[in-house]
Formats: sequence, C-alpha cells, structure tokens
Amino acid sequence: MSTTGTTHGTATNHDATPSPDPTPDPTPAATPAHDTDVLVVGAGPTGLLLAGDLAAAGLKVTVVERRPAGRSNLTRAFAVHARTLEQLDARGLADELIATGTTISALRLFGQLSLDLSGLQTRFPFLLITPQYEVEHLLERRALSAGVDFRYGTELHALRQDADGVTAELTGPDGADEADGADGTDGIHGPVTVRARYLVGTDGVRSAVRTALGLPFPGASVIRSIVLADVRLDEEPDKLLTVAASPSGDTFAFLAPFGDGWYRVMGWDRRRQVADDEPVELDELRSIARRALGRDYGMRDARWISRFHSDERQAPAYRAGRVFLAGDAAHVHSPAGGQGMNTGLQDAANLSWRLAAVLRGTARDPEAVLDGYQTERHPIGARVLRTSGAIVRLAMAHTPLQRFGRNLATRVIGSVRPVADRAIGQISGIGIGYGPGTRRVPDLKLREGRLHELLRAGQFVLVTPEDPEGATPDLPGTAPVTDGGLIRATWANPARRDTLLVRPDGYTTAL
Repeated sequence: MSTTGTTHGTATNHDATPSPDPTPDPTPAATPAHDTDVLVVGAGPTGLLLAGDLAAAGLKVTVVERRPAGRSNLTRAFAVHARTLEQLDARGLADELIATGTTISALRLFGQLSLDLSGLQTRFPFLLITPQYEVEHLLERRALSAGVDFRYGTELHALRQDADGVTAELTGPDGADEADGADGTDGIHGPVTVRARYLVGTDGVRSAVRTALGLPFPGASVIRSIVLADVRLDEEPDKLLTVAASPSGDTFAFLAPFGDGWYRVMGWDRRRQVADDEPVELDELRSIARRALGRDYGMRDARWISRFHSDERQAPAYRAGRVFLAGDAAHVHSPAGGQGMNTGLQDAANLSWRLAAVLRGTARDPEAVLDGYQTERHPIGARVLRTSGAIVRLAMAHTPLQRFGRNLATRVIGSVRPVADRAIGQISGIGIGYGPGTRRVPDLKLREGRLHELLRAGQFVLVTPEDPEGATPDLPGTAPVTDGGLIRATWANPARRDTLLVRPDGYTTAL
C-alpha cells in the first residue's frame, strides 16, 4: 500500500467519482467493540511517523501494508528538508538520520540561480540527501518499539463507518494468507474485519482508502517518460543539488550526491516520450545528461534504473467523518524540489497530535481539533503542487518566450533577497505557517532544555516567565487542550515576560 514517493507508473483518474457524504452512518443498534484505536493503511514514511506518534501517546495502533515485510523500494524519495528534520528532532531521530546521508547547503537551478540554505534560522540549515528507506527504517523501528501492531501482506478491501468507529475489511493479496508481520506475529489468514475508532489512509497515489470513500483525485500528468537511476560517477561533480536544462529546452537533468559514492540522477528528453514500461538503458540517461549538464560524469554501475511519469493531483477533502487521508493518498505532484515525502511527513505530524488529543480526552473541542487538519494542511498541499509544478515547467521551457520567462524568474529570485528568502522558506518548509497565531516556533532554549527535546514527550509545551513566588500559571481557557496534555517550561531569558503555547508539531496556537 505504501507509495509515498511521487514517482509511479500509472494513475487512475477518479475525477468523475462522486464526493462522499462526510457524515458517518447512524450508530447501529449493536456497535462492535474496537480492535484498535487507529488503523493506519500504508507503511511508508507518512504512515510510520503517524503510527509511531500515536503509539508513543499510549494508543493502540494497527498498521496494514500491502508489501511483504522488509521490502523497500529504492526508487522513492531522497531529500529531507530542514522543517522535516526539525520534526524528526522532536522525536529524537534527526541526528541518526543525518549520519546516513550527506548535507547540501545550496541548490543550483538552471545554471543561473543558486539558493543558499546556510542562512536558514534552524539547527538544520541544509538539505539532507538520504534514501527513503533510511527514513522508513528509523520510523519503523520507533513504531515497533512503541508497540505498533504491523500486518504486512494485507490490503484494505472495503470500509464503512458509523458514529462510533470504522470497520475495515482486510484481505491478503488475491485473498491469500498474509505474510508474517515485522514484529514476528502471524499475519491475517483470509478475509477479516478490523474495528477502529479512526482510520487514516497513507497508502499512496492509488489509495484504496480514498477509493473506498468515493473521493475524487482530480488532476493530470505533468511530465512523462522521466528516467531515474542511482549510479556511480567517474568524475566528482560539485557538492550541490543541481537542476539544469539544455539551451533548446528539449532536455533537463537533475543530479544529487548521497555521500556514499552513489548519485541520484534524473533526466527527461522531450524527443523521447514513451510509455513507463518501455525498456530503459543507462546510455539514454548519459545522453540526456550530456545535453543538459554538459557531460555525463562517467556515469556507470546503475544499481537500479526506471522510467516513470509524474502527476499533479489533490483530493478535495482530507477528512471524511472518522477517516483521514495523508501523504500521497491526499496529494501528489512533480518531484521537483524534493517535497513529496516531506509534505507527507508534515501531514502526519499535524494529524497525530490531533488524534491523540481526541482519543486521550484532552481536546476541549474534539471536532474543531480534527477539522483543523483539513483547514491547515489542504492549502499547504495545494501550494506544494503550485511550487513544484512551477519548477518543472521552468525546466521544460521550450519556446523563446518560455525561456525568456525562466531567465527572468531566476534573475529576480537571485537578485531580490526577500523573494529568494521566501522561495527558500517554502521549499525547506521553514517558512510555512498556518495563518495568524499559528506559526512555526524555532528550537528555543528553555530552562528545562531545548524546545525540541521537550516536544519528544508528544505534548503541548506552555512556556511562561518565571514567577518569583513559584506560582503555576493557569492555562488560558482558549487553549485547544486541557492541562492533561501539557508540559510546563520557563524562558531561559528572564527578560521575556510573554506566554507561548507550542503544539506537539512545533507550531504556536492562539491564546
């Protein structure tokens, strides 16, 4: 079920499918008992982070995944941006992940524009290049240690919901028995039903959850016949993430180092637009690289190579009653900017605290807390579609007018500092906020330690000035949670007299 990257071979257009009624069916006369608090469908990065968060909050979580246990897909994402690293730092995982890859402090676009990441106000002023399976490995290990019940080799066949929960019908592939779970438990044998309080679909572009809801997935293919490979190079290029296009606009190529001798290379040739299943050889990618990058760097020894196309699609709703969508199940877009996995992980960080607060009974207004996921994350998904789409369209610029527009855009971004800062903030995620009163909080130094260290408890953090009489300040009645979901901290700087309430995902909440 996990298709968390933005690369895929085919996609079905569900535009004509009617939207669901988000109101659950009336409660039946006898409501079945719940087998789990949250059923997560899909064990890619988005589902793994969500499941780990919920289990760490003391909830019972079940993850079902179509793939057999232990199978990773090398053709997926590779870039981890600064804001995602902050989220991983708030879970104690960032430093370990950084050790698996290499960091890049600048992005070079079209040979004219260099975006410097070193000035980002964060502990992570860079882009981390590491394979998606390294992210999955860390998140799966965390989820297992928190007690998540994994069921591999299992697919969602259907779901129905009522006022008290969701009933999911699950089967093994083609009705066969399920493979053993990663935790050593036996898989599901034959069709079964699982009853959950909530269900989250993180099962990718061909989401069975989205299909079961009847949600459309409007959009179209933005680019076809992209060749992607991990290779070794005889010539070492600059330690940059590079995107370049040929002068004619007929080809573009992308190059990034993993730091272990392997490089991710992507290429596109306007003159060779073929089906995804058309055979591909390394010579094709070498030819594209020579025209777009000026040379092929002695490309050799591909450990895998594939051809794919990329869509731009977004579900109109991320919530339907007790069912939610996150990651590629909710939105897919071009790989430009490397934002696919990052956007999904931040979806999960936004949703997990909401579900935890509601299920643990610390949310003052449960429905408002859950509705906030759609309100905040849907516009971000739409924005990522626009920005990634703009990058790939600039790369594909073909006519003289289009190339003039690309040159003008790169000059403006490169020469107007506020414009460059905004572009860097959006790509890295550091500049993303959710409107007035809900902004990203940097890793504050508090008397009790760093903010990100305190957030590892998965609770809100109320930061207040020190009271000379030792009194405990009251939590404002406008806060979305009660005292039961709260950690109290004190400013390290005694001159600060304001009060700040930080959500578990590292954003302020209005008081």
